[in-house]
Amino acid sequence: MAYQKTFLIYNPFAGALRNQRRERILQRSIAVLHEKGIGVEALSTHGPGTASEIARQCVDKGADLVLVAGGDGTINEVVNGMAGSGVPLAILPAGTANVLAMEMAIGRRMARIAGKLPTYIPERIALARLRNDLAPDGRYFLLMAGVGLDADIVYKLSASLKATLGKVAYWVSGFSQLGRRFPEFTVEVDGRRHRASLALASRVRNYGGDLEIAPTISLLEDELELVLFSGESSFRYLKYVVGVLARKLDGMQGVKILRAREVSCTAPEDQRIYVQMDGEFAGHLPATIDIVPNALTLLVPPEFRTRRPVRADSSTWTTSPTR
Repeated sequence: MAYQKTFLIYNPFAGALRNQRRERILQRSIAVLHEKGIGVEALSTHGPGTASEIARQCVDKGADLVLVAGGDGTINEVVNGMAGSGVPLAILPAGTANVLAMEMAIGRRMARIAGKLPTYIPERIALARLRNDLAPDGRYFLLMAGVGLDADIVYKLSASLKATLGKVAYWVSGFSQLGRRFPEFTVEVDGRRHRASLALASRVRNYGGDLEIAPTISLLEDELELVLFSGESSFRYLKYVVGVLARKLDGMQGVKILRAREVSCTAPEDQRIYVQMDGEFAGHLPATIDIVPNALTLLVPPEFRTRRPVRADSSTWTTSPTR
């Protein structure tokens, strides 16, 4: 398809765009798009929360494609400005983790991805929606929401440490939690209640870009994969980390992996439990998460449509017909 009115929303503070050399990568990517016949109007974000409104304005101006150059947090903002529209979204990964890029197996080289963009195809997908104190009317997410431990890490993570160390900053912050008690909260799914100190409601397999925690989910499905970790002892999480690295979470004591279309989480009266969404702080409990089908058009490489995780063996993939 020949795109005639394309807007590129970019975050100048994203990990891959912070210095002049890396900024040239963005300009090279724009030049490649022009070479492929895709004229681009580039629009910079102006701080946290501004990308959603820019995306809405692009849709209102009649965009036939919106590109995002930024991290997963910037992508999340753009998604919230485009949800429900028919305008396709495509990404040029430039963030710290780039979970969506890893999920679609498109790599991280922005100019190379730009060159392949004309071969990508539109796929209509579901989004997940979070409702809580910061988003009483609901906020969409494309990747995952976390409740409990990982959200606490996101909330307390120093921006300067993240800028300096990238993904390593999350590990540093995580291991600094050793010796602490992690409060449990209640997770309700299909009328059944579970206890957890960390709950991940995921639309993608990868966590942080290079760890597989939700092994059987796909963006092509209208469900969440819910991974629940129980226990208040921080040292128990050393075992969980080993299970994640070995891809042997399923069946591990203290871990439950469920499928759901709607989830509710509530905190004990004396506890404040944090929530994160696509790697950014997203408020506190209580919260509900549900699936909104047919909510976004995402440009994906052709092979992505035919790859599906195999539930019987999470370490392999199979080829299956598209929907």
